[in-house]
Amino acid sequence: MKTTKLLGISILSALVFSCAPLKPATIIKNSSVKNYKYIYISPTNSLTSSTGATYGGQYYSSSKTVNPTDVITGILSKEGFIRVPELKNELTNETLIVNFGESGIRNRGLGYTIEVTIQFVSAKSNELICSCSAEGQGETEADDIRQAITRCLSALLSKEN
Repeated sequence: MKTTKLLGISILSALVFSCAPLKPATIIKNSSVKNYKYIYISPTNSLTSSTGATYGGQYYSSSKTVNPTDVITGILSKEGFIRVPELKNELTNETLIVNFGESGIRNRGLGYTIEVTIQFVSAKSNELICSCSAEGQGETEADDIRQAITRCLSALLSKEN
């Protein structure tokens, strides 16, 4: 009886901790990104991740790919920013340099989250305008990163409006 009770508590604990919500996005804001028109995004590499399972003796898998630069570009373009392929002296007053990085991993019971941080830096002064961090969790690491970027920028841009 004691073993059954202990097993039940262990399973319940695992379910509760694996269903814990994602941490809210954090934002550091020194100025508004709305003062800028152009963005230069530091290039990133694509990440491909896959998931698979065996069913009836047959192995099935699927792969997903994400390029953080593409996701960031899409979201910021929708907000009216214009991506420039290189930094230009005549546009530095209106240009933000956007940097992306993975900034953490957190275990969540049966899985883990990936946290990303995105910085917006003035091309003219090299000062931090703002930054945001958020975590994501999906079926694959590619899903984690896509979700984290979306959560991060959504939180930042909603504070701007």
